[in-house]
Amino acid sequence: MFYDYDDIVTVETLMEMLGIGRNSAYYLLKTNQIKSVKIGRTYRIPKKSVQEYVLNSLRQPSEAATK
Repeated sequence: MFYDYDDIVTVETLMEMLGIGRNSAYYLLKTNQIKSVKIGRTYRIPKKSVQEYVLNSLRQPSEAATK
């Protein structure tokens, strides 16, 4: 999963990987749903954290599906 991406990605790459917008990407980072390291004003995100987020999302039914 995500083999074509570097081991550490930026917010822009995270957006591309998940097909989400900037606000959604920062929300996931700020709420620690995806683990990251903030260096100065920029986030660095381990690809493994993105993979774990996707796998956890697949395991848990979404709220929309339960309504």
